Amino acid sequence: MTRRRLAAISGTVAALAGAGAFAVATADRTAEPSREAAAAPATQTARAPYRLVKVAGNLGDALYVTYAPGQPNVLFIVQQSGKILRFARGRVQGTFLDVSGRIASGNERGLLGLAFHPDFKSNGRFFVNYTNTDGDTRVVEFSAPGNRTKADPDSAKEILAVEQPYANHNGGMVAFGRDGKLYIGLGDGGSGGDPEDRAQNLGTLLGKILRIDVDAGSPYRVPADNPFRSTAGAEGEIWYYGLRNPWRFSFDRANGDMWIGDVGQGAIEEVDYVRGGRGGLNFGWNAFEGRSRYGGGSLRGPAGHTPPVAQYTHAKGISITGGYVYRGRAVPALRGRYIFGDFGTGRIWSMRAGPRPGGLREETARLRVRVSSITSFGEGTGAELYMIAGGSLYRFAR
Repeated sequence: MTRRRLAAISGTVAALAGAGAFAVATADRTAEPSREAAAAPATQTARAPYRLVKVAGNLGDALYVTYAPGQPNVLFIVQQSGKILRFARGRVQGTFLDVSGRIASGNERGLLGLAFHPDFKSNGRFFVNYTNTDGDTRVVEFSAPGNRTKADPDSAKEILAVEQPYANHNGGMVAFGRDGKLYIGLGDGGSGGDPEDRAQNLGTLLGKILRIDVDAGSPYRVPADNPFRSTAGAEGEIWYYGLRNPWRFSFDRANGDMWIGDVGQGAIEEVDYVRGGRGGLNFGWNAFEGRSRYGGGSLRGPAGHTPPVAQYTHAKGISITGGYVYRGRAVPALRGRYIFGDFGTGRIWSMRAGPRPGGLREETARLRVRVSSITSFGEGTGAELYMIAGGSLYRFAR
């Protein structure tokens, strides 16, 4: 089955209902709160020690929210159709960047990701991931001069170009790790079932998470410690492989652990986890869907299958949206838990973060807010947690 992950932005997605199994298992391997987008304080009750506060609506086809170093109390909201909005003091302050003329947008295409350089305050550099007018992936660097409140559209520098054989499974996430390297998520190229077995093929960038050094080389350098840099026939940029569509991934602020929400095929959605900075893992697609064998192919390459630490069936949801480990101060009841959701049903879950993740619980009822089309979670400067759903911005609050 081929899912249009962002179909609800261009059309509608039917919500699912009913009970279903949610399995959790351990993988086989051993500041002050910021005031961005301030809203009225929530009242703590015995029933729920936290809730979702709707900060803003009518944000169009918004699909991601993040912050920029050196821009306190400001959020940046990415719209699929090509704009990045600057949001502060409870409202949109203006357009930070507009690339709408450079992209193809709709369904799973468009402006899909944004990452600010760790030294953005001093160098003004940031990176976007979009599908161009031909539908192919481009990772492009821009700069924001002066006070960093508006980007220079003429500063574009192409970093990475990847041809997309189909219109879906483009991935789209870009993020800097604690090592200062840029990580890039790419889906398996699309269609259904990975028909060309790209996710298991180390000779293509599709179905992978990449790791590059944008502070060296032109336009980048492959880090010397990338696991396949010296492997014959392999693309040196590859950090992880065996992924179907890693729409959203994140790093735990406390320890650098990586969490990946990999969108499933017809039966299972999965959460993948990597402790520390270990590279070279194979998450199994398309030999496995979650922890179950999938008939599409076999494991290839030097790494065995690294199974997910959590998975859920399509009785619970249809398309996972990876989130973040909460490290803020505003909501003590969520501290140290990985929070994620489902695009199709609006369900939200959390699980204990740590060397052996577990302790899964569904948060939907506790939050007392019904949402639809969860496209992304995001962090503010003080590690407070936000969410984009149905064109609205929400904040997790006490």
